[in-house]
Amino acid sequence: MPHRWFRRYMYLPPLVLVLACVFVAAINARAPRSVHGWVLGVTDGDTLRVRVEGRTVRVRLYGIDCPELGQPFGVTARKITAGLCVGQPVTLALHGTDRYGRTLATVRTSAGNVNEALVTAGLAWWYRRYAPEASRLRALEAAARSARRGLWSQPRPVAPWTFRSRPLRASLPGPARR
Repeated sequence: MPHRWFRRYMYLPPLVLVLACVFVAAINARAPRSVHGWVLGVTDGDTLRVRVEGRTVRVRLYGIDCPELGQPFGVTARKITAGLCVGQPVTLALHGTDRYGRTLATVRTSAGNVNEALVTAGLAWWYRRYAPEASRLRALEAAARSARRGLWSQPRPVAPWTFRSRPLRASLPGPARR
């Protein structure tokens, strides 16, 4: 009798092992992979050039959108981002790539999380469309709005995705608008 039981259920230990491996792989696939690099420069408030493993990578800060350079606080966002990380070693928590081929990452320096620092200072929007699960960014944006920090000090700040979708002439100041 024990012999039949063994034959009948002998496939269970390997099956349990395979299922455990699949479970662990699924958990690891969800966790962002981290790499280390050195920030070479800042293109705008939310885009960096980072040296990673001997090559230069364009990095887009994950979950946030800073004002464009032609918007109020756009130049300020670039300056603050540069001050936080240019010439610094960073850890990039990778989140994939965007449609322009830039690496999406949460950037950490020895001083902390750059993505969160920009939202806290009121220099970036939480990018709901691409990071709807980022509840920490949502809370930081709400706090910056209520404290009227940075771009939230304006009566009606224009989101960068709205600014980018406008025709060029409509976004130009002064007599160039017709």
